[in-house]
Amino acid sequence: MITLHPVLETRPTAGFGLWPVAALAPYGFLPLNGDLTAAEVGTAVMSIAMANDIEREDGPRKPPDPLGSLLHGLLTLDDLFVPGGLRITDTATGVVLSPGCCNGLEERGDWSEVVDGDGAASFGHDPSPTAERIGARARLTVDADREDSPVIDCPLTDLRRLLTTVEDDLTAFLHLAVPWATTHLPTRATRLHGALARALDLPGGPTLPPSTGPAGTLRP
Repeated sequence: MITLHPVLETRPTAGFGLWPVAALAPYGFLPLNGDLTAAEVGTAVMSIAMANDIEREDGPRKPPDPLGSLLHGLLTLDDLFVPGGLRITDTATGVVLSPGCCNGLEERGDWSEVVDGDGAASFGHDPSPTAERIGARARLTVDADREDSPVIDCPLTDLRRLLTTVEDDLTAFLHLAVPWATTHLPTRATRLHGALARALDLPGGPTLPPSTGPAGTLRP
């Protein structure tokens, strides 16, 4: 069985005190979906904000307060970076393809090239995962820099279906961000939700999530 999940590379949480976060291992991968706890959503928002904690020379200056300074890039930059990507697991063999360094979730459209476009794409480096269309299947190489790299062989029909579930997972995560931001960053909740939607290349705005189902329901 092949599984596929959108994952975010987490930043260190030690010493962070602007809002509650989950004590996850730094630079590991956190799957984004509608089942995250409030603390895990906090870690996700922290990690995305830290990944965009830069200041353009021609843009507005960072506010002096720590919270405003951290959120400045996320709320003001045109091009946002969400470190991570898609993690694919072959549960039968145990082979896992994870995104490499400098890959971002906002670049996941590259997978469409594999199933419907030129037929090949790469997803970061160290390791250097790649995907190639071969007939009606996709050959996923865990690290193209290794001659003995493990591979995952996946029918294109399955991969196309799995890519649809990725959008569902990310939308569910975005729904969780509404009550989280309303609770922890009420004066910035609307702008934050819009920024996360832009960062993840999802349609979104300051609307409330559904009142039923897992999306939009934060666990403690």
